[in-house]
Amino acid sequence: MSQGPGLVAVVWHPPQAIRHPLPDASWPTEAEAAASRWFSPVDIGPVRLEQRTWVPAMVPWRATEEGFVTQDVLDWYARFARGRPGALVVEATGIRDIPSGPLLRIGHDRFLPGLEKLVQTVREASGGHTRLLIQIIDFLAIRRRPEPGKFLGRFLEITERHRAQFPNLVDDAIRDILVDLSEPELERLLTPREMESLRFGARERVTDVDKPHIRDLPKVLPDLFAQSARRAERAGFDGVELHYAHAYTMASFLSALNDRPDGYGGSRENRARLPLEVYQAVRGAVSKKLAVGCRYLSEECVERGSSVEDAAFFAVAFAKAGMDFLSLSRGGKFEDARQPPVGWAAYPYTGPSGYECMPTALSDAKGPFGRGVPGASWIRQALRRAGFQTPVVVSGGIASFAQAEKILAQGEADIVAAARQSLADPDWFLKLRTGRGAGVRRCTYTNYCEGLDQMHKQVTCKLWDRKGLEEAGVKKTPDGKRRLTAPAWDQAS
Repeated sequence: MSQGPGLVAVVWHPPQAIRHPLPDASWPTEAEAAASRWFSPVDIGPVRLEQRTWVPAMVPWRATEEGFVTQDVLDWYARFARGRPGALVVEATGIRDIPSGPLLRIGHDRFLPGLEKLVQTVREASGGHTRLLIQIIDFLAIRRRPEPGKFLGRFLEITERHRAQFPNLVDDAIRDILVDLSEPELERLLTPREMESLRFGARERVTDVDKPHIRDLPKVLPDLFAQSARRAERAGFDGVELHYAHAYTMASFLSALNDRPDGYGGSRENRARLPLEVYQAVRGAVSKKLAVGCRYLSEECVERGSSVEDAAFFAVAFAKAGMDFLSLSRGGKFEDARQPPVGWAAYPYTGPSGYECMPTALSDAKGPFGRGVPGASWIRQALRRAGFQTPVVVSGGIASFAQAEKILAQGEADIVAAARQSLADPDWFLKLRTGRGAGVRRCTYTNYCEGLDQMHKQVTCKLWDRKGLEEAGVKKTPDGKRRLTAPAWDQAS
């Protein structure tokens, strides 16, 4: 369990876990940084990055309940921009015009003024040095874990299968019997999906083709993504990252668990079909000046899930279609998520696959640092063998300059991204670039930040969120116990 102020979050760790120290930091001089690979330029399609540093999408829980940009959203991204990363990716932003809580949305033109302000804010804060992308996402419905009595007494759909087990009883009488049964007895009477809905909360899958809105996803998603990408370009973003990773709709189409019988599941070719159709619709909806790529999984890290061989196949297909970059992650699936408390929804980063996505310092023998690099290297090699130069972005436990530089020198990736270390010190890229790496505030990889995300609290870092709370003008969480952005770096010190 990971604990913070008013917080208890579930974090899975490997058996016989070992606590790993941070990698030794060999900080470059300003001249060494200037001559390094990490701080050299790279093109992602039509967009040139000044350096190969990248801040991946992170959800900070700062939008309004209606999905609008707030001042807190602007402050969050401005703080990263002041560190001048080569690229900064805005959080997963919903493409549908439906309520989704305090997550950004782009499914209607009314969101454009706020997104335009966000672009302007990042441009000004970075001095024009950082390119800004937005990650766009679709997700299916998931329900909170119900109270057993309510689920069995009200929500469970009584079907002919249930009626056959209780002949001559009306539906309400069947419900009364089910409410009083033990869990082993329920397991004998209910289907695995019904038991899952009881234990975890109901969750839609892309394979639920008996439901018309699920069956029709291939008809509706390409245009939804395309319209959202067009809005992103109108708002002034430099690029769009299609969210094909983790537990969400598009990743579920790519998954080896996708056995849809309609030509959009089963074989690798069929599983890639909708992601390619979405990309083609997006590419056709925007100008050639906008970079378009995707974030997807090098491995699903669940039983019977997609492998790195699958990911290499998808990489070549995406590159052949014309994607401008491929950003890689791992795991983060619902299939092995832990059971949530009653009243909470399942969270796809609480099981072993979630650990693979965001490994902590308490790890197995492989350790948490650069855990995604072998998969990225495999995929990049597959691309190069196929004749494609598409840039590959790697992330996951990137903790030092030397680590990133080695990845680039060995040809394991083209761009090296860091999320948690950038949250710990949003200025760290600028500190490294100016030869002041000794002043970097180093992430300790406890996943305090991920615990906040799990509880839908505003995400902060324990290394700075209770510093300088008494200073004038410091914005805080509603309880007043945490600051919302890292303290300013005094470059004169």
